[in-house]
Amino acid sequence: MTELHFESRMSDSDALMWNIEKDPLLRSTITAVTMLDRAPDHDALTARIERGSRLVPRMRQRVIGNVLSLAPPRWEYDLHFDLRCHLRWVNAGGDGTIRTVLDIAEPIAMQGFDRARPLWEFVVVEGLEDGRAAMIQKLHHAITDGVGGMQIAMLLLDLEREPAGDGEPMPPVPDGHVLSPTERTLDAVTHLARRNLGIARRARATVGGAAAGILTRPWATVRGVGDTAASMARMLAPATEPLSPVMTDRSLSVSFTPLSLPVDRMKAAAKQADGRLNDAFVAGVAGGLARYHEIHGAVPPALRMNMPINVRTDDTQNDAGNQFAPARFPVPIDIDDPLERMRTIRDLVVSQRAEPSLSMIEPMAGMLNRMPTTLTTAIFGSMLKGVDFTTSNVPGAPIPVFIAGAEITEMFAFGPLAGAAVNVTLLSHCDHAHLGINSDLAAVPDPAVLHDCLRQSFDDVLQIA
Repeated sequence: MTELHFESRMSDSDALMWNIEKDPLLRSTITAVTMLDRAPDHDALTARIERGSRLVPRMRQRVIGNVLSLAPPRWEYDLHFDLRCHLRWVNAGGDGTIRTVLDIAEPIAMQGFDRARPLWEFVVVEGLEDGRAAMIQKLHHAITDGVGGMQIAMLLLDLEREPAGDGEPMPPVPDGHVLSPTERTLDAVTHLARRNLGIARRARATVGGAAAGILTRPWATVRGVGDTAASMARMLAPATEPLSPVMTDRSLSVSFTPLSLPVDRMKAAAKQADGRLNDAFVAGVAGGLARYHEIHGAVPPALRMNMPINVRTDDTQNDAGNQFAPARFPVPIDIDDPLERMRTIRDLVVSQRAEPSLSMIEPMAGMLNRMPTTLTTAIFGSMLKGVDFTTSNVPGAPIPVFIAGAEITEMFAFGPLAGAAVNVTLLSHCDHAHLGINSDLAAVPDPAVLHDCLRQSFDDVLQIA
């Protein structure tokens, strides 16, 4: 398996996610619920997670910042790492269904992280019906995005129920040197100097290219600069009020509901619109939200959607951190024909992927991080609290996978709301697309109704196939 690369310091965009949590509504917690065909072996699972913590640096690292420093926080090893704080078992109780697991997962997701420890927690739920079990996995978005999360997860999973290599010796505990205040200050100064030098080099190249362009292609060059500036303005534009007249309130309380769909039929439906799986997915969500608003007597022409766009390249595909750019744009929900809706969304997403500002995420994040945290949080709050819904499409494992003797049967990812009313995350696993529907109970007080609306909308999409 390809070795992942972990930086010792947060990127500017990761630091921005970390800093704006001064407002709890902007927390970026990712929660996943993994259903297992049997209870995993306690000793085997403990050994597997212990091994993973020695191979994946983020599992033993906590975030350390510098007072009054402009450099992003560092990832430094927790010298007193205690696995018991991150891995625990509970008995399901209740009726032993996935609903019982979700009832346990919701309050876990609503709690903030202990910032003095590594930013992840696993809870194994035993005693489900038919001898099944589940694992609730919670991690902070500053660690990685959905794609990176699956890359890390594959380091912990097996391709067979009883792998041959389980008797291998345990890797050594990582060297956990913690920088002294003097070392940390020097490291921050060095980082800033290195980053500013890189910015200066890129600026010289950009200015030089622009100067040459002015001489050879004056109008195209001026138009390109104007397009980039306009794109940046669109990305940073405030949107304090949602477009929805129904999903207006916000809180820290969430509801999790799952929905599973056949991935081959989703792809076949998208193909009818000359699109891809993501187009069928977003079209289904938009149609479901239209039905939900119709039930509540007010259907706006569009809702504002936030969608992370994967910006990995050949050079960065093995970087374990976040590699996405956020795109916010209105999505029409008043299109009744699901085929036409898919085509419209396909064109919208294509235009968003072409936005010049996607390449400017890090410089913009660096600029925002230089401001006082209160001001940065207010700026980002003005951008995110007007988002109606978020969609995210994460490719999962296309083949059966196991952990500690248990086979994973379903995987649901519940992405962070971060100011939105609803987040619907698609995580594919084998032949199914599993949708994790995370809704703010203040905005959506009847999550079962929203679930039914989404299911009916996806039924319409699947009929196209």
